[in-house]
Amino acid sequence: MSKSYRQGQILKLVRSKRILTQDELAHQLRELGISATQVTLSRDIRDLRLVKTREGYQEMADEEKGPALQLLAAEFVLDVRCAQNLVVVKTAPGNANSVAQALDQEEWPEVVGTIAGDNNILVIAPDRSTAEVIQEKLMAILEKG
Repeated sequence: MSKSYRQGQILKLVRSKRILTQDELAHQLRELGISATQVTLSRDIRDLRLVKTREGYQEMADEEKGPALQLLAAEFVLDVRCAQNLVVVKTAPGNANSVAQALDQEEWPEVVGTIAGDNNILVIAPDRSTAEVIQEKLMAILEKG
C-alpha cells in the first residue's frame, strides 16, 4: 500500500468520524487493513496539515495558517518558560504536537527548531537572548487570546 493511499484513508476517516487520538486513528486504519506505526501516523498528520482540536483531528484550511498558532495557543498553552537557549511550552495533554506544528508554520526566524512531546514543546533558539524574545512573542499571543 502506498503513502498516498494511506493518507487518503486518514483524510476520509477524520472527515467522517470524531478521532481524538493517534491510537484511535491507528485502530480505525487497522480495521481497514492498514497498519501504520506511531511515527508514520505523526508524519502523516503533519503532511496532511491536521490539527488536534477538542472535536478531534481536523484539516487546517490554508486561510487558517496565519491565526492557527494564536487559536491553538489560546486554547492549549498553559505556560511558557526559558531555560538558557531553550523555551519550554507546556500545553494541555495531547496538544503539544498541534501547537508545535502551528509554531513551525509561522517560520519565526528566531526559532531553530521544535520538539514536541505529549504536553511539552521544546523550542530551540540560538542563544539565551533570542529564547527570551521567543518567550515574549508567545506570551503576547497568549495575552491576546
